[in-house]
Amino acid sequence: MMEMREILTILPHRYPFLLVDRIIEMEINTRAVGIKNVSINEPFFNGHFPGNPIMPGVLIVEGMAQVGAALLLSSIADRKDKLIYFTGIDKCRFRRPVVPGDQIRYELKVLRLKSQVCRMWGDAYVDGQLAAEAEILSAMTIQPAAPARKGV
Repeated sequence: MMEMREILTILPHRYPFLLVDRIIEMEINTRAVGIKNVSINEPFFNGHFPGNPIMPGVLIVEGMAQVGAALLLSSIADRKDKLIYFTGIDKCRFRRPVVPGDQIRYELKVLRLKSQVCRMWGDAYVDGQLAAEAEILSAMTIQPAAPARKGV
């Protein structure tokens, strides 16, 4: 199990783009299960859609990718200088809307892992119902150095 503090040491994402609150199961290089509590306070609900808030599907898939990245980076000792880039989505389907008050359960399993490239299958559930599914492709890279700041 991984609480928020540990997730923040593994993933580079921060508010408002961190889309996983907890990792509740993990088998290194095999599978992971993460949780996202969806709140009306999410910034995207202001415009998607006023009077009928629905979590954008692309953010549901991004949440899957973040759980997958946490899974991949957890097994790497020198992960501080690594990034996982989302490189593709295949077979993506949205099955039901995700709304404020829902809790998303992301279930990711590794289909193929080769050095820096990974293919995973992700399912997103709300109350035991499939909300979204996708095949996610990612690649590990060296994190670029932050640009030097010139005179302040």
